[in-house]
Amino acid sequence: MLVEMKVFGLAIDPLSNTPIVILKDLGEKKAIPIWIGLFEASAIASVLEKISFARPMTHDLLHEVMKALDTRIVKIVINDLRNNTFFALIHVIQGGREKTIDSRPSDAIALALRAEAPIFVDEKVIEQSTHIDISTQAEDLGKYSREKLKEVLETLSPEAFGKYKM
Repeated sequence: MLVEMKVFGLAIDPLSNTPIVILKDLGEKKAIPIWIGLFEASAIASVLEKISFARPMTHDLLHEVMKALDTRIVKIVINDLRNNTFFALIHVIQGGREKTIDSRPSDAIALALRAEAPIFVDEKVIEQSTHIDISTQAEDLGKYSREKLKEVLETLSPEAFGKYKM
């Protein structure tokens, strides 16, 4: 079963300085953190902060190319989690036919935000993500146990994130 989620915010892992995108379900009962790259975090942040650039950035360009080719993003689905790596599919319609495109979740999220397309996460991925070995994502969580980190992520308010600094 798919669970619709939204981008709750971006954060920086203070131990590894790696960006994290936080997804929460619409009822804000479930959350998953996904460690992402700096460029993808920038692409997500620019949409969240409504920043426009004089020239199109990569995700903006791809979105414009898709529109020019009469291709519409219907939804994205984060559909798998293997070896602490998330996998996603971008569902598009072109010429009346639905197609899926393999993608990294961060790129799929950046495109979904631009297309105002819904973001879904497979329920099995949400369940698996609560068992992620966080230590492989961040070198040392210090005082935070998995349970404590999960609790912190699920109860963060939007004000706790602040603005994403580049």
